[in-house]
Amino acid sequence: MPQPLFKGVVTALVTPFRDGAVDEDAFVRLVERQVAAGVHGVAPVGTTGEKSTLTHDEHRRVVELCVATAAGRTPVIVGCGSNATAEAIELVRHAKTVGADAALVVTPYYNRPSQEGLYAHYAALNEAVQLPLIVYNVPSRTAGDISNDTLARLARLPNIVGVKDATGDLARASLMRLMCGEDFVMFSGDDPSALGYMAHGGHGCISVTSNVAPEACVAFMEAAMAGDFAAALRWQDRLVKLHKALFADASPSPTKFALSELGFCTPDVRLPITPCAEAARPLVRDAMRQAGVGS
Repeated sequence: MPQPLFKGVVTALVTPFRDGAVDEDAFVRLVERQVAAGVHGVAPVGTTGEKSTLTHDEHRRVVELCVATAAGRTPVIVGCGSNATAEAIELVRHAKTVGADAALVVTPYYNRPSQEGLYAHYAALNEAVQLPLIVYNVPSRTAGDISNDTLARLARLPNIVGVKDATGDLARASLMRLMCGEDFVMFSGDDPSALGYMAHGGHGCISVTSNVAPEACVAFMEAAMAGDFAAALRWQDRLVKLHKALFADASPSPTKFALSELGFCTPDVRLPITPCAEAARPLVRDAMRQAGVGS
């Protein structure tokens, strides 16, 4: 049976800040922690990495730091999305140049292209750069939804290798698998429903929670990938409050608050995201304790 190119827990890394700038030392520590925990990949400069408020120079620097720190020990899947196809191509080219393993490319936001426009966007990326590409479908953020029919067309292109599916529609996952083939990488983009997604034939999760509890997330995913859904459910019960608490305020502010509680970085975010609300902080602390992290 054909095997997917990527699988398991891929951490959607935060980008730590200090005094308004990227905290490079903290970022390196976070990547090292993820590698030590045994994650199956890291994904810098995505939504959780506050890509939308990074300058182009900061974006490139974070990618370079991530690739250099991972040093081949775990795959690096770089956020390269833009609502301008030409800009997305440039970001993917940079990712390839510095040695990334794949690019994660969100569906173009705001423009609201047709399905044909979405196909043409990814087909242009496929043609321009020889790097594995993962489509990121998150309609709640982009106001656009790439259909299974369009994904099935894209799956026939050599560099389009998978999808990060943040639709929350689990039945859609089974249909996608049948339409796109067993080797088309299917990542859940939603921690709370990753257990169900795996049961529908998914290959892993691009996870926010693994920033905070990487070892537990790895144990959960290893059980799910092995088909031990009883063990996976036990890990799910331990983690589910944390999955939810990390979205008790605008992401990634609760995640950065949690990491600050653990001493890994400041809780700083960039506007228009504001620091984790006081009301959300007890929820995060309680969920961390239940997940077995923090005091």
